[in-house]
Amino acid sequence: MRVKVLGSAAGGGFPQWNCGCSNCSRLRRGTFPGRARTQTQLAISPSPGVWFLAGASPDLRQQLTQGPEFAPPEKSRSTPIHGVFLPDADPDFVVGLLHLREFQPFQIFCTSAVQRVLTEQNSLFRTLERASPPVKWHALPLDHETEIFADAGASRNASLKCRAVVTSGKFPDYVGSSFRDALPQNEAVVALEFTQNEKRVFFAPALPALSAALKNQIAGSDVALLDGTFWTDDELAQARGSATTAREMGHLPLSGTGGLLDQLKDIRSVRRILIHLNNTNPALDEESAATRVLRDAGWEVAYDGMEFTL
Repeated sequence: MRVKVLGSAAGGGFPQWNCGCSNCSRLRRGTFPGRARTQTQLAISPSPGVWFLAGASPDLRQQLTQGPEFAPPEKSRSTPIHGVFLPDADPDFVVGLLHLREFQPFQIFCTSAVQRVLTEQNSLFRTLERASPPVKWHALPLDHETEIFADAGASRNASLKCRAVVTSGKFPDYVGSSFRDALPQNEAVVALEFTQNEKRVFFAPALPALSAALKNQIAGSDVALLDGTFWTDDELAQARGSATTAREMGHLPLSGTGGLLDQLKDIRSVRRILIHLNNTNPALDEESAATRVLRDAGWEVAYDGMEFTL
């Protein structure tokens, strides 16, 4: 299984177009010891020439055109992208679907509730029906391993499987309250576990909390790409005077008692990578104290173009 990080930043990317925080300002001036990032996007290949996307970021077109492995064969109108997995209905993970609407059939995997939000609450996504045949939606059952792709020339053990794991997140604010109340809350936000040849990649770009079940899933993975949005709970208050905390936005902060690092400090056998970093996060600065803390604790920070094979 080949995994490629196409984007590693939170919504707005880094630098964010309308943000003048210290990180963004220094990056624009060329004095920031770190790199620019597009919005979080993962690509997974279970077999040569076959790719699946985890999420569909607003930067997806740019991300795909920069990767030669996603290009169509010469003089053809096709794509190696077989499907898209959606962890939730947040714009950061679904807007990119509209980049894939060019009469190109593909599959979308998500919970039934997320499908209903996109197809019943937002008519714009009906453009996905223009393909011939139309885009095919598949409901991902919670906490159940589903076979997604099997290479005809490989053993059944080599097939790509996916499990949707509940994270206790919330539906986006744009979903009407009466409609939202009628949907199963546990289908709002999920983490995605991909398995092939008994190797597991766990992708959770939005973690509002860590249950015992989630910790077990992470501990059983070979690689875990986890929510690295904010370093502290009051990060936005410090950066721009916002009264909203990280936890209120559905993101467990990295530092402090009960933070992500604290809760996962005993899980050392897993390759732990932070993804979905907000532009205010000091861990973007490769010379910061936060980066040193992460490095000393055995954590990595995802970057655009990061790639690994399991």
